[in-house]
Amino acid sequence: MTKFNAAITGIAAYLPEYILTNDELSLMVDTNDEWIMTRIGIKERRILKGEGLGSSFMGAEAVAALLAKTNTRPEEIDLLICATVTPDHAFPATANIISEKTGIKNAFSFDINAACSGFIFALTVAMQFVENGKFKKVIVVGADKMSSITDYTDRATCPLFGDAASAVLLEPTTENLGILDSILYTDGVGFNHLHMKAGGSAKPSTHATVDAREHYIYQEGQAVFKWAVSKMADVSVEMMEKHNLSAVDLAWLVPHQANLRIIDAVANRMGLSKEKVMINIHKYGNTTSATIPLCLWEWENQLHKGDNIILSAFGGGFTWGSVYLKWAYDPK
Repeated sequence: MTKFNAAITGIAAYLPEYILTNDELSLMVDTNDEWIMTRIGIKERRILKGEGLGSSFMGAEAVAALLAKTNTRPEEIDLLICATVTPDHAFPATANIISEKTGIKNAFSFDINAACSGFIFALTVAMQFVENGKFKKVIVVGADKMSSITDYTDRATCPLFGDAASAVLLEPTTENLGILDSILYTDGVGFNHLHMKAGGSAKPSTHATVDAREHYIYQEGQAVFKWAVSKMADVSVEMMEKHNLSAVDLAWLVPHQANLRIIDAVANRMGLSKEKVMINIHKYGNTTSATIPLCLWEWENQLHKGDNIILSAFGGGFTWGSVYLKWAYDPK
């Protein structure tokens, strides 16, 4: 029986035009560029403007670009998964709306919510359908309009987030390439430290919840930071040890872009120099489900067939994990 691996064969992204700089942010809340850069490492972030535009708009733009770039017809797609914490609506799934907007009619689609780990969770789910031979073309989208749930009166959280979307195409390969392994974890203790207080079935929206500003991100920064540093580093090293990979063997670490200090700590634990770490947090901030594929998209021309790459993420829930893959194609 033929063994298939799921390989990324194309990647595209969408970034909103509007750039919110630290200087502009300092006019909205008591903060400044030096404070944000020292503690987080973010210089600017993209914000989606326009009435009625949500995560599906950005996701559809990324998917349309991906289809064009890979010369793929919409009807060839078998499955589309969207990782997001900012769906257009409670239902239907944002993935359904993206499929409709891009003419994908022969596929089923659904959303995954694993917070900032969403993309690697979705990637792991998607690869199963390719590995077992059921599907030949699967799209995984990471799309989040974080500005829609960011409180711009909260100086602790409003500098962190931006809006973006990115999408990858997965196809089968019989070569020793593509996604080779994933290690994923969750621990529900994280709920207390990072969540949205209202708007769900446990605490539906009311005038009182809106007045209390409970429909924005609530985060206990120190607790989240400690967990993120520990768990992202642990799971990345676990993946290296499982596959007997040294720092020399790795071409790239692609970390979730939440905080530059977290990224540095993970890289140091793995023994990697900064030259092997994809970092674009200074330009885009934390785009949640979009950060990892956004890095791959931006570095695509520097990736080569056979490159050993580890993706690593940590998010609310808590959720965390790593994915080990060998890049499947040379720069185009």
